[in-house]
Amino acid sequence: MRHPIFDNLKDMFKRGNTFIRLIYINVGVFLVASLLSVFFRLFNHNAAYILQWFELPASFTRFLYQPWSIFTYMFMHADIWHILFNMLWLYWFGSIFLTFFSGKHLRGVYIFGGICGGLLFMLAYNIFPYFAMEVNISSMVGASASILAIVTAAAYREPNYPIRLLLLGTLRLKYLALVVVALDLLFLTSSNAGGHIAHLGGALAGLWFAASLSRGADLTKWINMFFDWFSSLFDRKTRKKKKKPTMKVHYNRNPQDYNYNAQKKAQSDEVDRILDKIKKSGYQNLSDEEKKTLFDASKK
Repeated sequence: MRHPIFDNLKDMFKRGNTFIRLIYINVGVFLVASLLSVFFRLFNHNAAYILQWFELPASFTRFLYQPWSIFTYMFMHADIWHILFNMLWLYWFGSIFLTFFSGKHLRGVYIFGGICGGLLFMLAYNIFPYFAMEVNISSMVGASASILAIVTAAAYREPNYPIRLLLLGTLRLKYLALVVVALDLLFLTSSNAGGHIAHLGGALAGLWFAASLSRGADLTKWINMFFDWFSSLFDRKTRKKKKKPTMKVHYNRNPQDYNYNAQKKAQSDEVDRILDKIKKSGYQNLSDEEKKTLFDASKK
């Protein structure tokens, strides 16, 4: 049974632009993960061993067992503040991004930035000795790398776009992007080093995309082609479900029906002939049989 609330949410998702849909997906994933954690906790168990399969591990060995995590991690968040902060950034800078690029570009940059951020995270943890003790136990979640890609792409395309910040006043977009990147560089060895490394990967991906697009090359084309193909599979299923049933005409081959129809037609023809005779020669010239036929027809 369908519920109006779910129908409304579904309708808002379909009518929303790309960053609204991405926010819906992130919030939906967060709610499912949170409810799963609560359910397991009620039975004194921890859902972490299930959710970790969707987090991006720093270890290449672990990654080989869960390659899908390079995609799933960018839709997962650690807590309510984590997702709230990221979704606010996605809402603000997603709308700015769409003033210069298309919705498909936004979808592609989100995924492309997340992939590049995740790859840089794994590379850094496996290359630099500083992370050697943590590589096997570290993993990452969050949309930050994807969002930084959106920010830097917009900043490259329109560096002087004015951004109004509380207490700080109006700031040009290029300076905001530079400040964010500088802070990530300063905190590369902090407790959240993996997150800051991923931010840098996402920021570089955004710059790479915008610079390439200005030269006529779309780095997100393959991503959008894949998602267009994937979504078309569901569209075909939906169209099949909504396909109108074909009308079937049943023909009754009973000979009695043919005889009945033939008799009715003969009677109708006879009445028409009698009416024509009345027009030509008058009622008084009808025979008794013709008058009886006309009388019987008038009673039906």
